Amino acid sequence: MAEEFNPDLVSVVDEDGVEHIFEELDRIETDDARYVALLPVYDDAEDIIESDGELIILKVEEDENGETYLCPIENDKEFNEVGKIFEERLAEMFEFDEE
Repeated sequence: MAEEFNPDLVSVVDEDGVEHIFEELDRIETDDARYVALLPVYDDAEDIIESDGELIILKVEEDENGETYLCPIENDKEFNEVGKIFEERLAEMFEFDEE
């Protein structure tokens, strides 16, 4: 029997209280932090076509109560380093060449 693919979906509520659904493509953990690479999931076919397919990279943080939050990476150097790691890992996972 063929193995069924079920994407890992993540629900994120923004600062305006609007819920957004993403597919988690990958996650990494460094000595300093944890990160996730997400791709937006759309219900409407037109939204899929109009999407730029941009990968969203967020930092995973926990508060003192153990609540997990996904936060933007504010530091450009940190973002570029983590982005490069995800780029290399995803290129291997999905077998595509960068041009």
